[in-house]
Amino acid sequence: MPHVQILQGLLKVNEDGVTVLASHFNGSQIRFADEVIAASDGSLYFSVASTKFGLHDWHLDVLEAKPHGQLLKYDPVLNKTSMLLDGLGFTNGVALSKDEDYLVFCETWKFRCCKYWLKGETKGETETFIENLPGGPDNINLAPDGSFWIALLQLRSEKLEFVHTSKACKHFLAAFPKLFRLINPIYKKASVVNVATDGKIIRKLDDPNGKVMNFVTNALEFEDHLYLGSLNSNFIGKLPLKTV
Repeated sequence: MPHVQILQGLLKVNEDGVTVLASHFNGSQIRFADEVIAASDGSLYFSVASTKFGLHDWHLDVLEAKPHGQLLKYDPVLNKTSMLLDGLGFTNGVALSKDEDYLVFCETWKFRCCKYWLKGETKGETETFIENLPGGPDNINLAPDGSFWIALLQLRSEKLEFVHTSKACKHFLAAFPKLFRLINPIYKKASVVNVATDGKIIRKLDDPNGKVMNFVTNALEFEDHLYLGSLNSNFIGKLPLKTV
């Protein structure tokens, strides 16, 4: 049975139910809203991983390897969505700095995170925060000390490198997505990094063989523990940071 995709966009969820805040942008439906962060003034910054492919077709985005991602802003006062950046490489996690003077957003297929300045002389400008990460950055969360936790997807492998050298292989895997899952290392290990405000890695935590968790997409620090979310597990991981 084929997947049924319900394209909603940016949602507000509370005790009264679900409200759609933004389902379209510039006349086009928001196909793949990914991550959102709220600023203290009520503004919502959110990523669109791909304007071409939806959630269940994410593998087609990586096979095509073209920048279809966006970074958008929703103004709740004006009920208006505006574009901050376009042409991004699978825009994923979004986090605000401690002083809310810049955003950090993840480009999964480019193995990097970038800063988008919200205040000061550099307002509206973009710069690289960290690049050449040892995995594709998924979600990013602000830590209590002002650093950032980034969950990494294991996308690099010799098998995948070969795929990107052959259009025939790409078309074949696009037609048979189960094969893409079999050769993809994303399901075999877990990795997260803690990155300082200067873009340097403070520490890296791994489950290299996926014995406890794999396909970890989120890491959130709370009261000296790191909480881990995975798309391949039916539980939330909890790791005491004082012991690592």
